[in-house]
Amino acid sequence: MIEIICSDELYTYNVYHITKAFFPSENVEQSVDRTCADAVRVTLPDGTVLLAERAADRCADRQERKRCVDREIYTGLERYTGRSLAWGLLTGVRPSKIAMKELEGGAQMEEFLRSFQEQYFVSGEKAQLAWEIAGREKALLEQLDYEDGYSLYVGIPFCPSVCTYCSFSSGALEAWKDRVEDYLDALMKELAYIGRVSAGKKLNTVYIGGGTPTTLTACQLERLLDCIDSNFSREHLLEYTVEAGRPDSITKEKLSVLYRHRITRISINPQSMQQKTLDLIGRRHTVEDVVRTYALARETGFDNINMDLIAGLPGESAADMRDTLRQAETLAPDSLTVHSLAIKRAAQMGQEQSARGYVEALERDTGTMAQVMTEMIRAAAESARRMGLLPYYLYRQKNIAGNFENVGYAKVDKAGIYNILIMEEKQSIIAAGAGASTKIVLKEAAELPGSKNGKKTNLVRIENVKAIDAYIARIGEMIERKGEWLWH
Repeated sequence: MIEIICSDELYTYNVYHITKAFFPSENVEQSVDRTCADAVRVTLPDGTVLLAERAADRCADRQERKRCVDREIYTGLERYTGRSLAWGLLTGVRPSKIAMKELEGGAQMEEFLRSFQEQYFVSGEKAQLAWEIAGREKALLEQLDYEDGYSLYVGIPFCPSVCTYCSFSSGALEAWKDRVEDYLDALMKELAYIGRVSAGKKLNTVYIGGGTPTTLTACQLERLLDCIDSNFSREHLLEYTVEAGRPDSITKEKLSVLYRHRITRISINPQSMQQKTLDLIGRRHTVEDVVRTYALARETGFDNINMDLIAGLPGESAADMRDTLRQAETLAPDSLTVHSLAIKRAAQMGQEQSARGYVEALERDTGTMAQVMTEMIRAAAESARRMGLLPYYLYRQKNIAGNFENVGYAKVDKAGIYNILIMEEKQSIIAAGAGASTKIVLKEAAELPGSKNGKKTNLVRIENVKAIDAYIARIGEMIERKGEWLWH
């Protein structure tokens, strides 16, 4: 067990996550004690104590104080363990956002790489990746109208089965099959409202996600897509994505419906091409199903297909990952998204076996987590290069295995614009459906209702309720919430 004592709440978040990244399998207990003689005191399992002294606590600027303490603790852990973290001090989910800001401010590559590594202790490899991705993001986002443009997210919270690593607000279709039509009724009311109040704006991208949208029947998909077609103009539409996702939910009839409605991009996501892994994580499809479904999508006419893979799944070695990538290369997807497994509190994996137990099992079976994940992620980058896919977006999550990242690779003209928008938060994304999160980017910073500190923000978040039955019952309230902020 590791004990962390902080003299101020200011330090708790970063110090906890930096420590956890060095010791993923250890339980960490944290408390705030304003009488503590040190800014932060970390007691490691063998009794070793690492300190960030009060000298670092005296800077007038709160953010600089926090950075000083972070650096003290990080360098202490680095000395103690004899290893570094790929992303250094960074604990946030959007490291490329820092690179984007510097790029837009006129920074040169050499200048950015040097300062990024020196300030945050990021490895040269990851600093280069962040800069490269920021450049591609900037070029793609220049097509968009930030002021009058927006994107639409539509959530379908049903799956054929719930994967053990998943924490999205989705449910197994079998449990909700009698409420799907009710859900669609509510969803279409919300979509009709959004379309009506957004009539004077420019819709740039549509993303239908979940869950697994293709758990809907062909007729239900047709109904949903007809609703979107009748309520939204395609005049300024650059991309229309449907997260087909699970191969066991895809049929020729459903693909035909999607193609007929001019969907430009779909995902077919095996996560792994190892049957033992698919069985273990609750994916009710075979490797052969993935191959068959890809062929069917190509035959239907889709020329922009994404594949999702996860590095760090239980029991998998770097050799397993390389074999999965080999099989993916034979399919030649137009984009490849490689996720590093994050065990979240809500996932079955997190409930049935602790994160500590998972990490210990991974290290016992396949070597140290850092070594295995490094091999897997590098193998994915090499595989993407062989397929002519370039990295175009990047994000990180809490509790991510090995403190690594998720990276999207794509052919030059097949990058997912919506994925970049989610990360960079430069354009409003209006979201419909259970658990959907609307993000409204304001022209001028405003103080949000109920704000306790008077702080102003340029980003307003509006969260729909997660529970499917609550969303159906309270659809009027979901619409009313949006009405308070949309386009005012």
